Amino acid sequence: MTRRVPAEPAPGPLEDYAARFDDLFSTLAQRHAFRRYLEGLLLPAERNKTLTALANTEPLVGAQRKEAQSLQWFLSESTWEPEEVNRRRIELLLGDSATAPNASGALVIDETGDRKDGKATAHVGKQWLGGIGKVDNGVVSVSSLWADERAYYPLEVEPYTPADHFEKGRSDPEFRTKPKIAFELVERAIEGGIPFRAVVGDILYGENLGLREDLLGAEVPYVLALRPSDSWWHVAGEIGCVQEAARAARWEGPDDPGEWVKLSRTFRDGHIERWWALEAEGGPYGPECPERLVAATTDPTELPERTTFYLITNLPAPGSSREARSEFAAADVGEVSRLYSLRSWIEQSYKQVKNALGWAQYQVRKDIAIRRHWQLVCCAFTFCWWANIDLLGGETPPGVELEREEDASIFPASAEERGKKDDREQEVPSVVAGGAEEGQVVAGAICNAYALLESVYRQGPTEGATKAARMGVRG
Repeated sequence: MTRRVPAEPAPGPLEDYAARFDDLFSTLAQRHAFRRYLEGLLLPAERNKTLTALANTEPLVGAQRKEAQSLQWFLSESTWEPEEVNRRRIELLLGDSATAPNASGALVIDETGDRKDGKATAHVGKQWLGGIGKVDNGVVSVSSLWADERAYYPLEVEPYTPADHFEKGRSDPEFRTKPKIAFELVERAIEGGIPFRAVVGDILYGENLGLREDLLGAEVPYVLALRPSDSWWHVAGEIGCVQEAARAARWEGPDDPGEWVKLSRTFRDGHIERWWALEAEGGPYGPECPERLVAATTDPTELPERTTFYLITNLPAPGSSREARSEFAAADVGEVSRLYSLRSWIEQSYKQVKNALGWAQYQVRKDIAIRRHWQLVCCAFTFCWWANIDLLGGETPPGVELEREEDASIFPASAEERGKKDDREQEVPSVVAGGAEEGQVVAGAICNAYALLESVYRQGPTEGATKAARMGVRG
């Protein structure tokens, strides 16, 4: 068998990482393009991550240069399989004890959309785009992400194809809703041996009865969100929606909270906020029902919209009759709140892959080319963890915990302090990898990948704290 000709090495530790994928690329040109593409994605973000920028050629006129053309071919016409590359990437994460998923983490499902002009791009259509917060022409993807209090990383991504792309519209057998795609991603995670405590999703998934039935039928644990107005058929004068169930619980203030219990939210900068949680009952929800309703808020009196969550779960309540029958470990309101808090990491990952790694900046139209670009962005994202694995040392900090009586001196942050924190969370690092000096350090200043993770850590829970939470606020 002829020995393979080695590709021109990537700078620094990126070469060791890239070499682990070499057997998935059949030609020298593919192995070379893989390295050059990752280098471009990891370079500073002063320029968009278009094909000409990735190839370091001039915008527009540089599109005809061989450097840009080779990357175009690599995405659109070459023979490598993005699914195989993704499997290898996940194998690398699973193979290291520092990044391997564990049974206390969450499998987060979510979708995001980005604007794209025209009608020729695969999966494009006029639809709600979370990336810009309105209905516009664009492409939407559904993704799964594994997360605990220390680390998070994408597992799978699938494009959502609008109904008008199909001959029979929404009734076409090939059409898949976003919740349907999400359930398929959950199934693939289970088939891949990914452990998790629960599937976590926002309102889009919590209010989809089809997804909840699929998860219940497959005996998959979940923690999903509902709108405050989510309601059921009821008799006049009785509780009729989840917010009413929360308001019906007795609350006489912090000194006499009734059924509300205290939770602590500790951040890496050292400040602590108090939250309150409730095992609510109403309609189809209760500790002895197939689904429970948990409310978590900063203020049980006002139930402010931005800092109040209504969560449904099929995890059994401690002490309930379901606990003995269920294969899932019981989860108190603190554990349910902790699991949903891990959803905030998928929002953080969007900031990194979009603002720093060029998730939506592809200039290709084919389905296969878009999928390949997304997988290469995921590879670049994973490299940041891989190159800085020492950041994950030490014990995983616990999440939300019920507050002990001796912790009663912990008080919520003021509105001013919360405002400062919200502003701080909007900051996004400008680079993922280092500067563009000549030679072996084009992407070799990996200290900037370290800076990327440091920025995430500054926004996350305090490592080593005895009580930690990351309560994601849906904007």
